[in-house]
Amino acid sequence: MTRRAQLEELHRAALDAAHAGRALERAFAASHPGEGPFVVLGAGKAACAIADAAERVLGARIRRGVVTTKLGHARALARCQVREASHPLPDENGEAAAREALAIAESLVRDEELLVLLSGGASALWCAPAPGLSLADKRRVTELLLARDVDIRGLNTVRRHLSALKGGGLARAARGRAVRAYAVSDVRGDRLEDLASGPVSPDPTHSGDALSVLREHQLIDEVPRAVRAHLERGAGETAKPGDPALAKVDMRVIASLDVALDAAVRRAESLGLRARVLRDALYGEVESVAQSLASAARAARRDGFALVVAGGEPTVRVRGPGRGGRAQELALRLALALEGESDWHALCAGTDGTDGATDAAGAHSDATTLARAAARGLDVRATLARSDSHPLLAALGDLYVTGPTDTNVADLALVLV
Repeated sequence: MTRRAQLEELHRAALDAAHAGRALERAFAASHPGEGPFVVLGAGKAACAIADAAERVLGARIRRGVVTTKLGHARALARCQVREASHPLPDENGEAAAREALAIAESLVRDEELLVLLSGGASALWCAPAPGLSLADKRRVTELLLARDVDIRGLNTVRRHLSALKGGGLARAARGRAVRAYAVSDVRGDRLEDLASGPVSPDPTHSGDALSVLREHQLIDEVPRAVRAHLERGAGETAKPGDPALAKVDMRVIASLDVALDAAVRRAESLGLRARVLRDALYGEVESVAQSLASAARAARRDGFALVVAGGEPTVRVRGPGRGGRAQELALRLALALEGESDWHALCAGTDGTDGATDAAGAHSDATTLARAAARGLDVRATLARSDSHPLLAALGDLYVTGPTDTNVADLALVLV
């Protein structure tokens, strides 16, 4: 088995362990949700996989449902309707889907329970603006935050305070009825308020915290005036811990990054590869992450390990008009950080099957990447300066394409040393 094939096998093992549908089945087996009847609302890149599992287990106990997923990730369901919307930038379909979810929650009758199924991507896919704001306002803020490498916690702090649904808004719409929520986590620490920006969870942050995020990243004068005014007024503050509207909410995390990391390590050991796992190594700005990962790879080799397994989600400051994603950029920056080192091979990839606005989950890099690029007249540093990693990696044959994976638990970096 080639090194490339080995790393892809480890990545597949991680995806299999974190599969959203199987994770929900395990959760139901451990603690059955009851007899219902249930009304299903779901959102995220893996929403169809989770809803499909719910339908298999609960059958006719699901009275109706609607789930929203990313364009290209939809599949037919027996009892739930499926909507598609844009990700990562919100669009009219996502706004309509969020309004529909709120209306359904408000329409629950006496005997119905709300079953909420969430996975990564739900924040962008359910994007109903708060009163007084427009979709264009939310889209502009999202563009600015993504371009300034704001981490997911800061991003969600702002998004919660600009939304009619997030920050407990969906639970408020249910008017105190029972809500059972199951989430596949793609956020650090599995914080409930950050999972899909917390549609059924209390929000410990305030509008002032959202303003602080904008000021920290020098965006306060760039966001639309309506957004700044909305936050400065504290309009439509989110649900806080102790809010009675959330008293009957039961939310559980059913799969996370740790599950994927552990599965990759187990598969590596079955192949005879001694692995060192770094659970939080990929958080931070991508250039710093690459330097730290390179140091970890050198240390692993020195200490007798054959593989580094790292998880997290780096942030990327968009520097130009090119095409790429955080995993593809990390693969190239790792090649620069390990320049001069021999005998290493890395796979950096998201677990959701898409990296940035591209068709790739991520990319491979190795000790020959820089030389192979130079032989084709391609300058890796210039490529990164214009945020254009995808075409270069495509030219080298180093893209890693999985298609939709039915999960989303952040990113993995696998480095053979």
